[in-house]
Amino acid sequence: MEAAAIPAPAAHDDHHGPPAPHYSSRVAPEVLGILLFIVSEAMLFGAFFAALFFIRVVSGDQWPPGDGLPVAVGATNAVILLSSSVTMHWTDLSARRGNVLGMRTGIVTTFLLGATFLFIQINEYLNVGFTPKTSASASIFFGLTGLHGTHVLIGLLLLAISAYRIFKGQVGPESHRGLEIPGIYWHFVDVMWIFVFTTVYVL
Repeated sequence: MEAAAIPAPAAHDDHHGPPAPHYSSRVAPEVLGILLFIVSEAMLFGAFFAALFFIRVVSGDQWPPGDGLPVAVGATNAVILLSSSVTMHWTDLSARRGNVLGMRTGIVTTFLLGATFLFIQINEYLNVGFTPKTSASASIFFGLTGLHGTHVLIGLLLLAISAYRIFKGQVGPESHRGLEIPGIYWHFVDVMWIFVFTTVYVL
């Protein structure tokens, strides 16, 4: 009687831990996550825009509230934020190319431009001549611009973290994802101000 065949021992797999995840999209998970977050934030802004148009068109509330809005101030802030998008893009490109000086200069410039925007907006609130209690139009003005200002503040915190990592030498061609994600968020904040400025100050 032939001896029963003994199965060969299974080959040892050098891989330890769970298998590598399989992505059905070419978009990196971190980028996809921030893009989905931005979509949800755009919907939040959309609710405020809807309230703005309802107050102006349906309810017939006086617009602009008070004696008018400082269009020149809003336009100046638009130029500042658009400029910060350029410097943020330059920072990201510098990271991909390993340009340390470009990264440091770009992130500091972007942060200072964002802080300038926030300073101008706060100064506008103090001198605009009305308060959220003045009327429904005044409330939606402060609500919509304040929502955007909050996003700018969050963006500045992310930029500060990115600046810390850049000056610590933790960002480079092989490790720039942590800079790319705040950059995408910052571009969203900048673009959103164009919509806010157009609907609130211009239309």
